[in-house]
Amino acid sequence: MGREGGTPVPSGQQARAQASAITPGTRSPAVEPPAAEKVRALFGGHRLSPAQRRIAQYITDHLTEAAFLSITDLADRVGVSQPSVTRFASSLGFSGYPALREVLQPIALRAVAGSPGAREEARRNELQAAVDAEIANLEHVRRVFADADQVLEVGRELATSVPLTVLGLRISVSLAEYFAYAARRIHPDVRLVSRGGSVAYDTLLQSREAGGTWVLAFAMPRHAKETLAAMRAARSTGLRVALITDLTLGPLVEEADVAFTAGTGSRLVFDSYAAPGILSAALLQAMADADPERTQLRLEKYEQAADQHDFFLES
Repeated sequence: MGREGGTPVPSGQQARAQASAITPGTRSPAVEPPAAEKVRALFGGHRLSPAQRRIAQYITDHLTEAAFLSITDLADRVGVSQPSVTRFASSLGFSGYPALREVLQPIALRAVAGSPGAREEARRNELQAAVDAEIANLEHVRRVFADADQVLEVGRELATSVPLTVLGLRISVSLAEYFAYAARRIHPDVRLVSRGGSVAYDTLLQSREAGGTWVLAFAMPRHAKETLAAMRAARSTGLRVALITDLTLGPLVEEADVAFTAGTGSRLVFDSYAAPGILSAALLQAMADADPERTQLRLEKYEQAADQHDFFLES
């Protein structure tokens, strides 16, 4: 949920079939999944914006009420516009909000007979489910690390690129800033690009003219068009591009010389980045190991400066 990538969206008929597959009438209440789980099955696997996630979360948390609200009332409850609700339903493959409501209402009616604390329990379980999703993302990265040759090779390339440029725009800025901050401890010249347009092009051109050979780009959902433009600008200057993203296909991956895929947690209103974070740390480790003498010298100098200027609290 909550992204600008492109995942195939089932039709409204397919979505209704998914719901009926989860809640067949032949199941007894003892084995029937909780109502919130059935609703999440409708929403899962779709790329929804943060506003759309708010709608999804409100419906999940207030199912017995929300399933019978008009589009106007639902928009008012969530604090979004009516067109936002319509786009939300369309993104799930429905012809409109009435078609979605038609699927939600039978689930809500069954939920009425549930326990009084079902909503609170579902909310607690949703947080646990978000953690479980991140664990699955980390398991994927762990399998990638079973053959770490590519990570080690790219780490060596980034270590020898002086300057090294790190690119991250919009939501991806946080990951780019983390990487650049840590890389500066072990690399003599790291340049961060966190603004798109001509500002990004200027920095990329200067980095290439100064002798840089690589850019490390982060592209997390929602994927910004200006990230693709900056990657193309980097390649036009002669820089090579390594990419960390959640995608396996698409123009961003096609534009990169090498791409690493790390899934983002999408069960909450805003994405979480455990897997991209660990992948970033692994690349930093590979950079450090590529030139251990330089790494040790720079880390020691940094610790001396930290002690001299009293950067940190005593632990």
